[in-house]
Amino acid sequence: MLMMKKERKYTCLLILCVVSVGPQLFTSHSLREDHRPLARAFYKLDPSWPRKPELFTGDVFAVAVNHNAGVIYVAQRGDNVSKVLVFKTDGEFLWHWNTTTLEMPHGIFLANAASSDPTVWITDVGNGPYGHCIKQYSPSGKLLQVLGTPGQAGSGLEPLLFDQPAEIFVHDSGEIYIVDGDGGMNNRLIKLSNDLEVLWVHGEKGQGLAQFYIPHSVTVDNAHRVWVADRGNKRIQVFNSLTGEWLGTWGSCFTEQAPYSVRLTPDKKVFVVVHLSTNRISLLYAPPVGMISQCKVASVIQLADDVKPHLVDLDLKTGALYVAEINAQQVQKFIPLCLGGNLR
Repeated sequence: MLMMKKERKYTCLLILCVVSVGPQLFTSHSLREDHRPLARAFYKLDPSWPRKPELFTGDVFAVAVNHNAGVIYVAQRGDNVSKVLVFKTDGEFLWHWNTTTLEMPHGIFLANAASSDPTVWITDVGNGPYGHCIKQYSPSGKLLQVLGTPGQAGSGLEPLLFDQPAEIFVHDSGEIYIVDGDGGMNNRLIKLSNDLEVLWVHGEKGQGLAQFYIPHSVTVDNAHRVWVADRGNKRIQVFNSLTGEWLGTWGSCFTEQAPYSVRLTPDKKVFVVVHLSTNRISLLYAPPVGMISQCKVASVIQLADDVKPHLVDLDLKTGALYVAEINAQQVQKFIPLCLGGNLR
């Protein structure tokens, strides 16, 4: 049953577009009283989205965008709630899923979103008979495929076993990247071929190179680089998508806040990174091909206190940013304003 909600928590700050002055690009660390770059808004909050916010009835953990069809999928948890809600990008509610095959959704991803027949992948961190798996659904919620053994946590590769898998990223090639897990026994990044053969794995817990502690989110850029939000180690690690070779680490931007979600803007020039503990979203300049160097902050979105942003997704057609917020029990939509600033 859908319950009415009395209050929504909105952000209290617009994101700023930091403009270059001469050859130098200023980061948030270089802004001083006597030397400030020009700035204008990158995004603005769309407070009208969705049209019926009372439809959110659980803790919202993830969001995914089908930019081709203009459809948004939202994954939420809770007793007697629909695990997946589906909206149009204009905020109209379409349908919901009430499936017993999904216990505790964590991450959600739209594969082949540009096609006429996309599928919905959801990582399930539940401890019941259907948990510890990654599931592929049709857009209407029909279960198509399961990776892992339902209800069985493990670290095996033949067959595949997971323990609280955090997120999945399916490349346009059909190759699959998985970060496993969200506080369980595993701390690993797995690459699968489009026929589910294990191609390479990094799976050692620790603080060293190519080691993880709660890998939480993963994305792939156009330069064959895999970016992993290594949450427990407060850093992002980068790998070659073809070979699995470690390429570099970003840590200087995360000394006090762990990265929870990592996604790229449509132009592939800016990373959107979520910090749950500080209710903040950072925009970081994507490095050029052939180098990683240190992360550079373009600016931030400071959300309202205690909304707990978790995972995000972007509309690759319009550039709109959607933020799943656990405590606020909502998804917020941000509209890009820098239409000439290469966000779309």
